[in-house]
Amino acid sequence: MSAEFDLVIRGGTVATATDVFRADVAVHNGQIAAIGENLAGARTIDAGGLLVMPGGVDTHCHLDQVEMSMGYGAQDFVTGSRSAVLGGTTTAISFVSHFKGEPIRDILAETLKRGQRSIIDYSFHQILADPTDEVLAELPAIVAAGIRSFKVFLTYDAIRLDDGQFLRVLAAARREGAMVAVHCENYDAIGWLTEALLAAGLTAPKYHAWSRPKVVEREATYRAIALAELVDTPIQIFHVSCAEVAEEIARAKRRGLKVWGETCPQYFALTAADMDRPGFEGAKFMCSPAPRDEADHDGLWAMMRQGVLDVVSSDDSAFNTTGHHAKDQNGPNASFRDIPNGVPGVGARMPLLFSEGVVKGRIDLPTFVGLAATNPARLYGLGGCKGAIQPGADADIVLWDATKTQTITNALLQHGVDYTPYEGREVTGWPVMTLRRGEIVMQDGEMVAAEGSGRFLARGPYELARPLGRLANGFDAAAYDRPGATR
Repeated sequence: MSAEFDLVIRGGTVATATDVFRADVAVHNGQIAAIGENLAGARTIDAGGLLVMPGGVDTHCHLDQVEMSMGYGAQDFVTGSRSAVLGGTTTAISFVSHFKGEPIRDILAETLKRGQRSIIDYSFHQILADPTDEVLAELPAIVAAGIRSFKVFLTYDAIRLDDGQFLRVLAAARREGAMVAVHCENYDAIGWLTEALLAAGLTAPKYHAWSRPKVVEREATYRAIALAELVDTPIQIFHVSCAEVAEEIARAKRRGLKVWGETCPQYFALTAADMDRPGFEGAKFMCSPAPRDEADHDGLWAMMRQGVLDVVSSDDSAFNTTGHHAKDQNGPNASFRDIPNGVPGVGARMPLLFSEGVVKGRIDLPTFVGLAATNPARLYGLGGCKGAIQPGADADIVLWDATKTQTITNALLQHGVDYTPYEGREVTGWPVMTLRRGEIVMQDGEMVAAEGSGRFLARGPYELARPLGRLANGFDAAAYDRPGATR
């Protein structure tokens, strides 16, 4: 039989978000061309004994994000995308920064330039920290350029929005057909608790969790959903830490709202006790929302099984332990308030989810594929192109050894950070080959892709980001809240 395709991956077990079956997968011109038996290709990859799954889609990672004065973080696009590929991820969405009192356009241009170094395909969310008329006037051009999601924070001094500002962003997103992603924690409650803890002399890293208990995340999640419902804007709640918060999303889903939830490995693989380590060691595990208790893990898995939480991202927000962009930038004896919070994890995301979820029987294989690849792609306008094993999709494929045992080390992850919070953790299930658009980019832990070979993914209009058309009293207030409108 003559070769019909460029490449055939033969003899593996295909896993999608809905099914698991034995089949060959054929690739032609960088896309999946056929799924079947006895397919012929110019080249063949033997996948016997391996799972054949879509490459991971990480829709929440801070790669080479522009800092103040065009500075940079610990994880750039080269190191971040290299680690992503090693862990089975082939697509990522990072962030365009925004700073109060400044326009977006210069930061956007710098961010797009940095992205050109990526090994994986990538897109961006636009952070909105100061939704003035001038900034809102920039949004149509940003969306037209293919950045069709906005990120807002309801806490952090430098970037948080009050309710009125959040409403303006929701209104702008509704007009532009954009998804809004929300960091939900109550700013004033955290500030009040923090000042009380410091006054009591409770300053160690472990008190980071005390300063932001579950109730401050739950309240802000309820409030974000209520305001999104008022404006009729689809939203995703980022990094849900526990079932109590996820229950607010479940309630919204039962009302038919376009609300989705995401969690991260740090919320089922770490606990608040990790921050209670000697000296400065606990700082390595600080992130927001804070990791909760061991008992909270079961609730998160249940919410994943039920589809209330249907995305697992890394929220790779990396700080070194010391040196540039570091946890100790305010000194090794800094209080929890003055220690940057965030953890690296873009390369560990899929192995942790597989090992803790599939191997331990907490989720099945299709749920894993949905959480790691298919659902995040759909939610952010990449459905049919990324995150799926189906004809017409990009041939982003990971060959996964479900029985391979691996000990996670910082060196293994090959990222740009001087530590991993998962050091020494043994996992079962590991990628042995990663393909991006039909090209092998990783094999047996070795990178074989060139820097800058990733592509920017411009995202157009899509159904999940469209409003429901359900408005209080039928009145579209967003139509009257435009840049330059009289208020």
